Amino acid sequence: MKSINLTEEQLATMSYDDVAYVILENNQKKMKIQDLFKEVIKTMNLDEKAFEEHLADFFELLSTDKRFIMIEKGYWDLKINHKTKLIIDDDDNDEEIVETTDEIEDVIEEDEDINYDEEVIDDDDTDDDLRDLVIMDESEENEVA
Repeated sequence: MKSINLTEEQLATMSYDDVAYVILENNQKKMKIQDLFKEVIKTMNLDEKAFEEHLADFFELLSTDKRFIMIEKGYWDLKINHKTKLIIDDDDNDEEIVETTDEIEDVIEEDEDINYDEEVIDDDDTDDDLRDLVIMDESEENEVA
C-alpha cells in the first residue's frame, strides 16, 4: 500500500469517508471494508478501539456516499473507476411500451364507466337545507336568552 501524505491539520478536518476516498484513489485498487477501515484508522492515528466502535458507522458512510460503490464479494471502490453499462434494445422496448400504453388506456376507460353514476345529483339541494335558518341581530339574541 502506498503511504498517504496528509498533514495533521488536514486529517483533523477530514471524515472517515474522505480519508477512505484518498486511500482508494492513491492505491488504485478495490478493498474489503474491514481492510479499508483499518487503513483509515491507521492513517488517522486512531486506536483499535475506534475500529471496533465505528465500523458500522463507516459502512453506513460508504453506503450513502455517492463517491463509493460496493462491488462483488464485499469489495469497495470509487465509483469513478467503474462504468455503468446501459443496454437498450429499441425494437423490443417500443413494442412493449405501445402494448402497455394500450392496456392502461383500456383499464382507464373501464374505470371511467364503473365510477360514473347514471343519476345526476342536483347541487341546488343545499338551498333547501337553509330554508329553516333564522337570522337574528344582537338585540333579538338577548331577548331569547
